[in-house]
Amino acid sequence: MICLTGDIHHNSLQTGNQRLCDTREILVAQRYLRMLEEAGVKVTFFVTGKAFAEEWSDLKPICESENVEVGGHTYYCYVPELWHRIWNKLAASYNGPRWYHKWDTQKTVDVIRNKTGREIEVWRHHMYMHGQYSEDVLLECGIKICSDGVKKASNGLEMHPKGIYNFYINVLPDHEHLIHAERTPEWIEKWVKRYNWSDDFGPESYYIEEWTDIVLAQLKEHEDNGVISNVIIHPITLYLCDKFVSFRRILDYISSRETVFMTDILRLEQRKKT
Repeated sequence: MICLTGDIHHNSLQTGNQRLCDTREILVAQRYLRMLEEAGVKVTFFVTGKAFAEEWSDLKPICESENVEVGGHTYYCYVPELWHRIWNKLAASYNGPRWYHKWDTQKTVDVIRNKTGREIEVWRHHMYMHGQYSEDVLLECGIKICSDGVKKASNGLEMHPKGIYNFYINVLPDHEHLIHAERTPEWIEKWVKRYNWSDDFGPESYYIEEWTDIVLAQLKEHEDNGVISNVIIHPITLYLCDKFVSFRRILDYISSRETVFMTDILRLEQRKKT
């Protein structure tokens, strides 16, 4: 079983990927989605609230696809950055004080409801910035599953003592492990050294061909061991690497397996308890 996920950001955020892309991120996501639809693959997209406010006409066909489940991805993506850095230093909360964390989350939930008519149940903080208030805030805003962070040995939903499920990424992530766009080998070396960065898969980054080989091997290993794969693929990242050439290899594999929305896994878990 494979849960394919991806993050989509408002173009005004002007990330490094966005600045080096020849089109807007949501238009790349449209192209990516067409591939998924043709292959019959489901995807859970975590989308920023500001994307709904600023780019709804382009986001609407994505949200209306039967192959898409929508989750929240913060509203502003921690802009202004300095304010969030200060709060992280003062209170170990990059999301800001509790009231702000709640306000940003609810604002995202509300704009998605207003645009799509849906109540979202799944969430991923931008940059996986899970904080000390996250469980309480997300539960108060109606979120059932939070998919922050990387844990390669995880398998399915893990109940937090507060009552929300965590669903960790357990396949090598794309953005922070791929050499692409602004993430040149020199840039990566400096970044890893400056922040002493690593996740559960280590600090290494790869060119797209090798990364694809690793991802396919991990998917096969999970299948052989009965592990649910939680895969993160940013459409814009794979587009910048090689215009989806390597993603076609991944798609060929996952389209021949069962793909599920994140809430499908929640429903299965709920049925086990009844």
